Amino acid sequence: MVGVSTPRLAAAVSEAGGLGSIGAGASTVEQARVMIRETRALTDKPFNVNFFCHRPARAEPDREAAWLAHLKPRFAEFGALPPAGLREIYRSFVEDEAMLAMLLEERPAVVSFHFGLPPAAFIESLKAAGIRLLACATTLAEAERIEAAGVDAIVAQGIEAGGHRGVFDDSSRDDAIGTLALVRLLATRTRLPILAAGGIMDGQGIKAARALGAAGVQLGTAFILCPESAANAAYREALKGERAAHTQVTSNISGRPARGLPNRMYQEIGGPGAPALPDYPIAYDAAKALHAAASAAGSDDFAAQWAGQGAPLAREMPAGDLLRLLREEMA
Repeated sequence: MVGVSTPRLAAAVSEAGGLGSIGAGASTVEQARVMIRETRALTDKPFNVNFFCHRPARAEPDREAAWLAHLKPRFAEFGALPPAGLREIYRSFVEDEAMLAMLLEERPAVVSFHFGLPPAAFIESLKAAGIRLLACATTLAEAERIEAAGVDAIVAQGIEAGGHRGVFDDSSRDDAIGTLALVRLLATRTRLPILAAGGIMDGQGIKAARALGAAGVQLGTAFILCPESAANAAYREALKGERAAHTQVTSNISGRPARGLPNRMYQEIGGPGAPALPDYPIAYDAAKALHAAASAAGSDDFAAQWAGQGAPLAREMPAGDLLRLLREEMA
């Protein structure tokens, strides 16, 4: 939910009885601290703060230059040049001791991990501070690693989910397990509570996941149209349009596979003959620059508009009202 989650959205969900979440994976230490404090100013209820635990990027100037050369004709369409070079636009939590120190000072109720796990010492410190921990798994093997690490609960992310796939190793084959199959598998093979994620948009979906053994669910796309979300007007209109029924997974935008509303980044950028992608999130720096050039010319053709397969079921209403409606539908 990085890019669309806000303190207002998280607080509204928590106030209505859910566990609101703020996406801090792309934030600096101070930006994350500000979001935590802003959320606390709006609610005294628990909320979650999410971080990325990907393998730190390796800079390879030749590979990055080849990728920028590949994108140059698209920049030229908008009278722009690609940047002279690319950078790692945010750090992985696995090596960010300053971020850990901030969390130990601020002590949010819940911290969650995506793309893997931080070092054991980080987990021990967070648990000693009384913080509950969640981690995302896309396979049984990942779930077993989470359980062995001492995390409190597993987020079972199915292939239907919007945004980045939480796979630990993006260089290996993705098993692409669906949400319901994954939930049932993990519920029978692990001892931790399972939180289902991917394609769940209403109370009926929540009931289905719980019937298969999930202790709870995690919804993202369902909340993008809420007024508390930071999604811009183009994103909101796209989510209400035809493309919402045709979400796809691509690595072209960030360097790691992610599901969203298809556009030219999905259809034109990769494929046969394309050079190797730079590491995540270095590749994201190029995509953001291209989107900025296109946006300045009035085009949304290269935006990152993450959404899951349930996108056509998204509803436009305040987050608190949506949570209350989900509870009514469950009943």
